Amino acid sequence: MKVKILIVLILLIVMIGMIAFHFSDKPLNKSITIDKIVVEKSKRKLYLYSNGKVIKTYRIALGRNPVGDKKFEGDKKTPEGIYYINDKRPNSNYHKNLGNSYPNEQDIAEARKLGKNPGGQIKIHGLNNKYHWIGKLHLLTNWTAGCIAVTDKEIDELYEVIKIGTPIEIEE
Repeated sequence: MKVKILIVLILLIVMIGMIAFHFSDKPLNKSITIDKIVVEKSKRKLYLYSNGKVIKTYRIALGRNPVGDKKFEGDKKTPEGIYYINDKRPNSNYHKNLGNSYPNEQDIAEARKLGKNPGGQIKIHGLNNKYHWIGKLHLLTNWTAGCIAVTDKEIDELYEVIKIGTPIEIEE
């Protein structure tokens, strides 16, 4: 009997959480100019700035090994540093994506010292096209190979307002 009550309570908590996740987003004003993106890896948050003020915050998933700076391809870390958005792709394996200018010269030099390739293809992206139905449940774990992941709805919103050349600062 206690096990059944516990299972029902867990299911109820999950359902309430899913409902709260679904209805908690306020749409972004599409006429606002985004000056900067800041990612705080330790808080798993992405902040959009306009005129020096945070205008919206997104919860994110990161690389599977999120602590510390990316050193080389395959380390499953999300890089840290100042980059810029250098690409926009409307079609990919992960819904839409925004390209990050990683690696910079410092990243390349650090990887070479280790005798490694720095990698690349670090993106802000939506969910894998096969698993779009997961929605915000993707936030339960860090699952990317080093990218920054949001829901498909969120990447649609970001894709529309973020321009190529927008700076992105990724912090521990």
